[in-house]
Amino acid sequence: MSTRIAFLKGHGTENDFVIIPDPENAIDLPPATVAALCDRRAGIGGDGLLHVVRSAAHAEAEAMSAEAEWFMDYRNGDGSIAEMCGNGVRVFARYLQRAGHVAEGDIAVATRGGVKTVHIAKEGDVTVGMGKAFLPEGDVTVSVGERSWPARNVNMGNPHAVAFVEDLSHAGNLFAPPPFSPASAYPDGVNVEFVVDRGMRHVALRVHERGAGETRSCGTGACAVAVAAARRDGADPVVTGVPATYTVDVPGGRLVITERTDGEIEMTGPAVIVAEGEIDAEWLETATP
Repeated sequence: MSTRIAFLKGHGTENDFVIIPDPENAIDLPPATVAALCDRRAGIGGDGLLHVVRSAAHAEAEAMSAEAEWFMDYRNGDGSIAEMCGNGVRVFARYLQRAGHVAEGDIAVATRGGVKTVHIAKEGDVTVGMGKAFLPEGDVTVSVGERSWPARNVNMGNPHAVAFVEDLSHAGNLFAPPPFSPASAYPDGVNVEFVVDRGMRHVALRVHERGAGETRSCGTGACAVAVAAARRDGADPVVTGVPATYTVDVPGGRLVITERTDGEIEMTGPAVIVAEGEIDAEWLETATP
């Protein structure tokens, strides 16, 4: 490990990330190290970490290297591995653009949830092709205190439970994972979205992200919410033959989600790099057991 390790800090609708450029996959990032870096008091601070690696250099992404040069090795803030992060993909693409690895236009990014197509606009937002949603069968219930709600089970490459509520305050503090049942629905845990209507095809959410607690935004969660809302509203594009676009307000900003008639979902929103610097390796060694 070198004396100092380069890092950047970025966010997408205030879902924030530590970015570690490591093209050849030479930096060891065990869970404790990731958690130390994402610690908001003793580390850099972030909802998660974006490990930037060439696909050919990572065992989990090597098979995707012909389609996508770069792999987003995403970690939750507690150090656990996650399949996908929608806001993270946009910030990941913005980093690649800033570093000169890619230009404006369409690029491919490998993730544990598959290869994602990203469009970097000349000015403004970044659009991510999020793939298709999978809606597992079976009833799901989520609870907060004495309240409980039916939830829609939506998988966007990672699992979500979407509950429509009367007031977002009913979600409570979201520090701990909201209980759900049956346990078999989400054997590896779940991201839980609480949703209210704001207007025609306009919703707002709060989310508990698995491994991170409540976050200011969740891109895959916003997609899951739009899919659940379209099914609730009788606007499934595969059935109607008309694309469904929902505006989704998150605590950190606004995302626009479009589900096409072929079931493919696109998410558009901001991606910002706010800082870059170096991590002191000596601190990192003392910060992790």
